[in-house]
Amino acid sequence: MTMNYRGVHDMGGLPAGKVEGTEHDYALWEKRVDALLVLLSKKGHLTVDELRRNIETLGADAYDNMSYYERWIYSITQTLIQRGIITIDELGSAIAKAQADGKR
Repeated sequence: MTMNYRGVHDMGGLPAGKVEGTEHDYALWEKRVDALLVLLSKKGHLTVDELRRNIETLGADAYDNMSYYERWIYSITQTLIQRGIITIDELGSAIAKAQADGKR
């Protein structure tokens, strides 16, 4: 039996536009997401397989409308919740506090 299902992330072999090979500066929040991933990985709280798996669960609309690092932070958050490292309530409280402090 062959599987014909392709996730939105699975673009291999499909026609697509040109890949831009230009360098760009990363926003501070993108650098922080990258650093967070490295730290969580070194502490054993996250694997690259978990990062990939959670990104692959995104629906087509979410996947297409999120940037690369938005997908990463989504996946990191999901992994931390799945592992019981943080709760949804703790996450909500932290987001509310950051918004109240004028941070994004």
